[in-house]
Amino acid sequence: MSLPDRKEAEVRRLLEGPHPPVPAELTVRAAELGLRLLRRRRAARRLMWLVIWAAAVAFTVWAARVHPWVAPPSTVAPPVEGL
Repeated sequence: MSLPDRKEAEVRRLLEGPHPPVPAELTVRAAELGLRLLRRRRAARRLMWLVIWAAAVAFTVWAARVHPWVAPPSTVAPPVEGL
């Protein structure tokens, strides 16, 4: 018997045998864990949106004060007067 056949036979023997007992409180623990994961994901999502909102407000305030779209004055030559 080769190694894959031996492993397959062992798996079949385990599956055909008696099933192990499941703890009674397993469903309660699984439900609590699921709720905890959902609360963590919800909190993380809210924190992410709060950070995005704060970054957008900070960018808007910065852009309103600095006006980055306006070209800086030229420092190469003085302005021409008297034309």
